Amino acid sequence: MLLTLVTAATATACGQCGSKAGDGGKDFKYLVDQFADIKIMRYRIPGWDELTLRQKEYIYHLSEAAGHGWDIYWDQNCKYNLPVRKVLQNILENYKGDRNCKDFQDFTVYAKRVFFSNGIHHHYAENKFFPGCGREYFRTLMEESGCADQADALLPVIYDPEICAERRSSASEGDIVALSSVNFYEGVTRDEVEKYYAGIIDPEDKEPVSYGLNTKVVKDGDGNIVELPWKVGGIYGAALEKICEELEKAKAVAENATQEKEISELIEYYRTGDLKLWDRYNITWVMDTLGTVDFTNGFIEDYNDPLGRKAYWEALVNIKDFAASKRTETLSANAQWFEDNAPIDSRFKKKSVKGVSAKVINAACLGGGCYPATPIGINLPNADWIRKEYGSKSVTIANITHAYDAAANEAPASALEEFAYSDEEKEMQKKYGAYDDEIHTDLHECLGHGSGQLLPGVSGTAMGEYASTLEEARADLFGLYYIADPKLVELGILSDKEAYKAQYSNYIRNGMMVQLNRIELGRKVTEAHMQNRQLIAAWCYEKGQKDNVIEKKVRDGKTYFVVNDFVALRELFGKLLGEIQRIKSEGDYEAGKALVLNYAVDIDPDLHKEVKERYEALGLKPYGGFINPDIVPVEKNGKIVDYELRYGDDFLGQQLEYCHKYGTL
Repeated sequence: MLLTLVTAATATACGQCGSKAGDGGKDFKYLVDQFADIKIMRYRIPGWDELTLRQKEYIYHLSEAAGHGWDIYWDQNCKYNLPVRKVLQNILENYKGDRNCKDFQDFTVYAKRVFFSNGIHHHYAENKFFPGCGREYFRTLMEESGCADQADALLPVIYDPEICAERRSSASEGDIVALSSVNFYEGVTRDEVEKYYAGIIDPEDKEPVSYGLNTKVVKDGDGNIVELPWKVGGIYGAALEKICEELEKAKAVAENATQEKEISELIEYYRTGDLKLWDRYNITWVMDTLGTVDFTNGFIEDYNDPLGRKAYWEALVNIKDFAASKRTETLSANAQWFEDNAPIDSRFKKKSVKGVSAKVINAACLGGGCYPATPIGINLPNADWIRKEYGSKSVTIANITHAYDAAANEAPASALEEFAYSDEEKEMQKKYGAYDDEIHTDLHECLGHGSGQLLPGVSGTAMGEYASTLEEARADLFGLYYIADPKLVELGILSDKEAYKAQYSNYIRNGMMVQLNRIELGRKVTEAHMQNRQLIAAWCYEKGQKDNVIEKKVRDGKTYFVVNDFVALRELFGKLLGEIQRIKSEGDYEAGKALVLNYAVDIDPDLHKEVKERYEALGLKPYGGFINPDIVPVEKNGKIVDYELRYGDDFLGQQLEYCHKYGTL
């Protein structure tokens, strides 16, 4: 399960970032580009120079494997994405006309948006966006760049609002499979897909296979529903073959036998498409807790699938931050206490929490669904039965949170100053907020996702299209409930028993109001993490109105949401956590649906307009993503003697480089 960034985290998350050459130097600038609603940053890889040559080589080949999956994610998002990207590449590299005119500048912004989103749909809001330049001008660019033969086919895709309107539809009416532009299904309806999987899933299986995780569903020539696997020799075969080649090279320099075994199993899975091998790989991966270097690589998260079944491809290569990991290791060591004391029915609690390994990491390479926009925390694997029997790995990504914080410090304005009601709120957030964010992420990832259990016979896919939103809400609530617990002070994780209040105020402020700046006027909330935050904030606001737990205030025509009773708010968090855990554990689809539709989707249009205007006046960009550092082999006398880091600052340049290096078109 991935956790996306809500607010900036503290620089202390990456406290050992020094001024060594490998870390980018004292004058390192994090914010390198801004366009539309996006800021582009760089991240440093602290401690690179302390790694052995073998470890650097291991990271290099894992990073190359991450790069070669680039096209997979593009194609999964929409079948037109790669052809559109090729046109953009050709224009950017071959157009000889005026590049300083407004039309071409507007085209360039569109190109950057497409590259950032890995396609023609907004990476977060999931609606299609459009060029600022006119359609005929775009046709001229195509004609003068050798793409004239594709204009009639692709210009409607780019400009027509009715074609591929949304990447993942969460519509309450209509067929969400047919309405979604994702490339997971073709020529099939939601009803047909659900009937197909109902016919092959055994609800009594104690080790259920994640059927459909790595396939596209279509109809064959006879009208039968069939799955086309994503594997070597199947869909994405060329890219997966390259990934396997780099994984083989990585295996040769792995740190230990467990890593060698997990890579072998991952390669075998990619070559066969056998999901039982995917489970075997995940079990071995969970067992690898001793290495300095770790990675994820595969079809993992199902957020983009309207039915919550098919996974997009992603990769992350990382290095353990040993000093910062002491905090997460403390949480992990006390996982059973948190499980036993959770405000949920005892039927849904794990009697024995197994193998919750937690650590702080520094990213070394982002790929697929983690690039350019990336999570700040991860908890995997996703299979509930593996979590129960073998445990899970949970990580907080320190250098990414540090980069967000550093880039925010380089910006001239502050959302906190605009949307926090009182000086007391602002000071509390400045004092505790950044560290609170880290602790909440730790609790969300290290414990929240791994907590609780399904009742016997309940399928992990029982919540359907609402599964991602409810699961993220469950993990967020776990973190919100426990960040206020005296146990954290007792464990030495928090030094002040009042520190949690900053997180509570910020969470309500963001869920009720601030995050709306990310959504176009007139649209609903569709992204799972944003739905989760609004669900929690809106439910608590409604249920606490009688006691004025959260108060809506208006001052000088501006709206604010203020927490009046922090103790009562914690109780509300606990009640909602208990209900969502019940819903998941019992597979109560209708109750889960009602929660999401009643609290997580609709937006007050007047408040939405106000938030957009206030945020835009600040000149801030609500979304952020990253340029990967280049890892470059250093040769001497025909032998590689080192791997150097090169920190680029050209977002579009890296995208075009990846087109040539990793593109399959």
